[in-house]
Amino acid sequence: MKKHWYDYLWIVSMTYLILGFFNILFAWLGLLCFFIPLLIALIGGNKAYCNRYCGRGQLFGLLGGRFGLSRRKDIPGWMKSKVFRYGFLAFFFTMFFLMLWNTYLVFAGARELRQVVTLLWTFKLPWHWAYHGTLLSPGVAQFAFGFYSVMLTSTVLGLITMVLFKPRSWCVYCPMGTMTQLICRAKHGKG
Repeated sequence: MKKHWYDYLWIVSMTYLILGFFNILFAWLGLLCFFIPLLIALIGGNKAYCNRYCGRGQLFGLLGGRFGLSRRKDIPGWMKSKVFRYGFLAFFFTMFFLMLWNTYLVFAGARELRQVVTLLWTFKLPWHWAYHGTLLSPGVAQFAFGFYSVMLTSTVLGLITMVLFKPRSWCVYCPMGTMTQLICRAKHGKG
């Protein structure tokens, strides 16, 4: 089977995580992973991003498939259910908006910059080595710390489900996948 340029986007996902480890401001690049899938779904009315261009899904497929780090078990039915997927999307949005609120507070001067990455929305990991100040507002860095936390947490969740179940099990309940699916249904008149 012939390889295409987009078959190597897993390298972009790995590079993103590595760059954010060394300089947190690279976390801003993760916004591409939010906007591109939404734009493809809005313009194309399909889930081409999820099916072809998602570097994270490719990474899980590579680690779980080719490298055999997956048990290759079916994901439980409750994780496929609309209740779980939409509930996880709502939870994810709540955490995302809390991150935006904390960013706003730093921009407004009501809170100091917190140089931590929060893993799984619970564990605060000191990440002070990845930021040394810039000419930009501390709010710019606060957004980066928060966004990197979101991206790292979703990657860890994906790795856990990859190991426990099939390689791309994360894709079943990925918030971006759920949002693009909702956009496609709305675009095609399927409620």
